[in-house]
Amino acid sequence: MTPNNTSPDYLRTSQAAALSMRLQAGRFYRDIELGGINVLLNYESGCHANCAYCGLARERPGDYEEKSFIRVDWPVFKTKQIIDRMEKYQHRMGRFCISQVVHRRTHEDTMEIIRQYRKQVDVPISVLVAPPVLNRERIQEMKDAGVDMIGVGLDAVTERVFDRRRGKGVRGGLVWRKYWEVIEMSREIFGPWNVNCHVVVGLGDSDEDILKFIVHVKSRQIFAYLFHFYPEPDSRMARSKRPSLLRSRKIQLLKYLLEKDQISLDQISFNEKGAIAKVRVEWAIVDRAIDSGLPFMTNGCHDVTTGMVSCTRPFGSYRPGEPFRDYPFVPTEEDRRQIRRQLRLSGWIENYGVAKNGERISEGSLRWRK
Repeated sequence: MTPNNTSPDYLRTSQAAALSMRLQAGRFYRDIELGGINVLLNYESGCHANCAYCGLARERPGDYEEKSFIRVDWPVFKTKQIIDRMEKYQHRMGRFCISQVVHRRTHEDTMEIIRQYRKQVDVPISVLVAPPVLNRERIQEMKDAGVDMIGVGLDAVTERVFDRRRGKGVRGGLVWRKYWEVIEMSREIFGPWNVNCHVVVGLGDSDEDILKFIVHVKSRQIFAYLFHFYPEPDSRMARSKRPSLLRSRKIQLLKYLLEKDQISLDQISFNEKGAIAKVRVEWAIVDRAIDSGLPFMTNGCHDVTTGMVSCTRPFGSYRPGEPFRDYPFVPTEEDRRQIRRQLRLSGWIENYGVAKNGERISEGSLRWRK
């Protein structure tokens, strides 16, 4: 890293985005199509935050340029080169997302990149913002410049876990109240369904905390995007366990059903630790959701042309060859069969309703669907 390859003249981009823009050679496992291009601001001093689970954390060993982010390599390219490639391939790109870091130059550099981008490319822009550097005027400035979606990496859904993983507990300097001020201001300025909050399963929040949060932000017409903790080597949480696949699948399914108003929170019971214990729901509702495959896809900003998720972020929560935590495409029939097995439905779905053939399903007869 030298002062000559920092933002706004240079950007880091995910390896998946680099492949999609033909900036690197290679191909995707299972021929995944990437419609959303993610870029990350780049500075010699790096990000000034110190989140316990993040590969870019201030106190994580190593040079900033060599650090990974969500366990993915982020090579550095000239901003002009990236914008030129976006212009060339915009016919198959659905979105361009700028990820900010906590740094004094973040906002002015973000605005300069937006201005350069808008001169050449029509693909919509999202910004994953760094709340410590923002105020109402700066949020409005992004809106006026043509940004149509704001993302906030809240990650933890309770103040207790936020402070432990991102604030005072790790000398991180981040403040829960400031993040919520930015979320609320963004909602006011950008309007309904144009703001999203990132949620990471596995940082210490319970299932009950997460599902209550999802219902709360839905009531504010704010999206919740689900991620799954996967420890970064040499981070503070490097030895922490990943959430089980069963836990991830349960939360994915219930998040989808809550967001679609097909169940309510009072149909879900939790144990003394806040983990999902039982859900009272008709089988037909569960069956339709699983058959669609949609609950188990990556959550991300949409392509305004197709309405489908554009930011699919493949392999941020798993590695090729491992079970997909979230699918960057609609799961195939074989994928859905695996998902049914992973869900172990008979252990926690309590109210069975009516099967596809019209017969009443009992507790015993549901076990064949494991």
